[in-house]
Amino acid sequence: MPILSPTPENITEAARHLISGGLVGMPTETVYGLAADATNGRAVAQIYELKGRPAFNPLIIHVADVAAAEKLAVLDERAQFLARRLWPGALTLVLPRRADSFISGLATAGLDTIAIRIPDHGVALDLLRTVNRPLAAPSANLSGHLSPSLPGHVALEFGNQLGIILDGGPCRVGLESTVLDLTGPLATILRPGGITRETIEASIGPVSAANPHIPESPKSPGMLASHYAPSLPLRLDWTHPGEKEALLAFGPLIPEGFATVLNLSETGDLHEAAANLFAYLHALDTPEHSGIAVMPVPNQGLGIAINDRLKRAATPAS
Repeated sequence: MPILSPTPENITEAARHLISGGLVGMPTETVYGLAADATNGRAVAQIYELKGRPAFNPLIIHVADVAAAEKLAVLDERAQFLARRLWPGALTLVLPRRADSFISGLATAGLDTIAIRIPDHGVALDLLRTVNRPLAAPSANLSGHLSPSLPGHVALEFGNQLGIILDGGPCRVGLESTVLDLTGPLATILRPGGITRETIEASIGPVSAANPHIPESPKSPGMLASHYAPSLPLRLDWTHPGEKEALLAFGPLIPEGFATVLNLSETGDLHEAAANLFAYLHALDTPEHSGIAVMPVPNQGLGIAINDRLKRAATPAS
């Protein structure tokens, strides 16, 4: 796995690798990120697989400037003020996602919100400007492992599974970004990090903190099943199609009798299935259908995360 110095030529090579659907170890001021083109669902799916991430949690989207953020999210007065004062910086804002956003549904976990920030690191910003598209970039470590603050940490974690790591030196902050939810009337810190609560409150006034003992806290990993679910009933028993029922299929053998069929992957490719999951659920969740049945997906690799999400979606909201 090459650790490359951040020359213009190497940054251009890394950008080409990202545009082609590959992953890059990207330095930021907080920790090293595992970057992928956030508009490419298959590339985003590789992040989940490589990290061994147990479920499709929302990923932080990195952009080069506020103008790029405004193409993806709705920034209210609070967000605009924080962006002017604290971006670039270790602050992630959870904002309403624009309806015409071209971000992969997998990167936002199928939600109508988006977590976004501008990193305060020259190499990261050069890469973002060169690639000219938003990058999903969670920490470049296996799920549950220590976050990497040196390029060598990334290399040790992934061996030869990652094609390029850009060497940005030691991370200046070395702690993940603060995640601030601005989708409600009261700003809420979902994760403390590199920007303090006091700094945020000095900018926009009082903020609250999500209760760490409530796993259903909005916008946090492991959300309520109702956040994952379509409005129509979803059942994992796909046999005996009901009247006007739609089918979320997988693989080459498709049963008959369903009103509409969308196939996550005709070839059984789990990367393709993950990339299509949220878009296809949205497409089938329409009034002309009475419900959605789901064919089985192998419970291995990315299939574990796909099945986790489908199981949650099929669980009635409490």
